[in-house]
Amino acid sequence: MVQIGYTMMTEQAGPRDLVDHVVRAEETGFDFSVISDHYFPWLRSQGHSSYAWSVLGAAAQATSRIPLMTYVTCPILRYHPAIVAQKAATVQLLSEGRFRLGLGAGENLNEHVVGGGWPPVDVRHEMLEEAVGVIRALFEGGHVTHHGPHYDVESARLWDLPDQPPPIGIAVSGEQSCKLAGHLADLVIATEPKPGLLEAFDRHGGSGKPRVGQLPVCYDPDRDTAVKRAHAQFRWFGLGWKVNAELPHPDSFEAATQFVTEDDVASSIPCGDDPDVFVEAVRPYAEAGFGEVALVQIGGDAQPEFLDWSAKTLLPALREALG
Repeated sequence: MVQIGYTMMTEQAGPRDLVDHVVRAEETGFDFSVISDHYFPWLRSQGHSSYAWSVLGAAAQATSRIPLMTYVTCPILRYHPAIVAQKAATVQLLSEGRFRLGLGAGENLNEHVVGGGWPPVDVRHEMLEEAVGVIRALFEGGHVTHHGPHYDVESARLWDLPDQPPPIGIAVSGEQSCKLAGHLADLVIATEPKPGLLEAFDRHGGSGKPRVGQLPVCYDPDRDTAVKRAHAQFRWFGLGWKVNAELPHPDSFEAATQFVTEDDVASSIPCGDDPDVFVEAVRPYAEAGFGEVALVQIGGDAQPEFLDWSAKTLLPALREALG
């Protein structure tokens, strides 16, 4: 059975609302939850971008069952990997073992804020590999000293460690990141249902490990309203990660998507209130081999209605079709 998750999208709701939404998602019956970790929204129309780790701490206390996960944190520039390890261990303790640490090589949009430039992708992957090594060493306990090509750690130690460290996931978009994930990660993360990504992940050591996907959706009883909202807030999604990782500011995404039409968005994002349309959008993930799919309901103000509809209609339809 494919597990269906709920996304706390920090770019489209404030922190208190995000916690309220994940509490409702747990009550609704979603199998797991994920949270984006950004400094900027993709577009100004989204209007938010709170600190994901504070939200995770509150969510860990406000919920009791639903698993939590970063989707994803970049441990290479804005955060030092030693600090990511401390944050992840703390959330794992607060959530009593419900946390998974999703990592990725990041986007210029969020990482440029600390200065130092934006490295090319090969360097970012080198940094990610070294960062994961630092995080895992700290999860093992004891003092860690590390002097590598990208990071220095001086006698660091995590004084509050969970019995079981958080599993580490790595986001993939191509062969190089699949190679990293295959030999470094406990699970793989993707935003596209491409079988080739999972095949590459398996080739590099990922066979048998969990795989988690993500899909934007836009529920509204009026389909035209849903399409307009999806276009206003999520038209950047179709640019692809090679573009999305490089643009430095929401205004850059505004310019890059100025010719994206509502029809373009509606062709790639399920919109409206027909559960069959949503089921058919999730199906390629199941067929590709993803065991978990996190849904992103577009629009911060639209979450309560989406959660009500999910409980009554969407989740039963997905479980019947994909169970």
